[in-house]
Amino acid sequence: MAYVDFLSSIHKATKRDYIARVTDPEFPKAKVGRLAKQWGFDYWDGDRRTGYGGMRYDGRWRKVADAMAGHYGLKAGQKVLDVGCGKGFLLFDLTQAVPGLEVTGLDISEYAIAHSKEEIRSCLKTGHANHLPFPDKSFDLVISINTLHNLYCYDLDKALREIERVGKKNKYLCVESYRNEEEKANLLYWQLTCECFFTPEEWQWWFRQTGYTGDHSFIYFE
Repeated sequence: MAYVDFLSSIHKATKRDYIARVTDPEFPKAKVGRLAKQWGFDYWDGDRRTGYGGMRYDGRWRKVADAMAGHYGLKAGQKVLDVGCGKGFLLFDLTQAVPGLEVTGLDISEYAIAHSKEEIRSCLKTGHANHLPFPDKSFDLVISINTLHNLYCYDLDKALREIERVGKKNKYLCVESYRNEEEKANLLYWQLTCECFFTPEEWQWWFRQTGYTGDHSFIYFE
């Protein structure tokens, strides 16, 4: 297990007003949380205050795909699973980085799948991370980006074990975390869907508890 940072450059490119997130009278935090957790239009393509504010393909994930392909030595014919794939932009970029790569995506959002990258839509399916409908050791690489922190503890436990089960060797996940009270407050102000608020040390405990042996990185709200 190693700490491998593929995501911080994308995360840090976004400017965030943490205080505005919790003081907007039109979109109070409880309201936007309820809307976001429907995982529908409001979360993906509605107002920025209720989610992504319009998630459209712009190629920003290609540098992540290139880095992953190089780090894990991905080759044509190998299989990659993305748990919490959203609209499948990263998976599409992986197919461009490694022609012939076989990709599969799973997401809880029917809306995201219906509005996913058309070129790989047939490779995506709806489902929950706590039960991956695949045989043991089905994939050469299993990834999960900014998804697992949205689960309750009992589902997180199952999801980590499932990722470990369906992966042959290489796995990578990225989750939100905090190292101090300032980052904890910012995370709480900004998040809309999170249920797991853990320090890096607590995440390491989860990895040991569930037998997760893959790589990881953390997102911090600095």
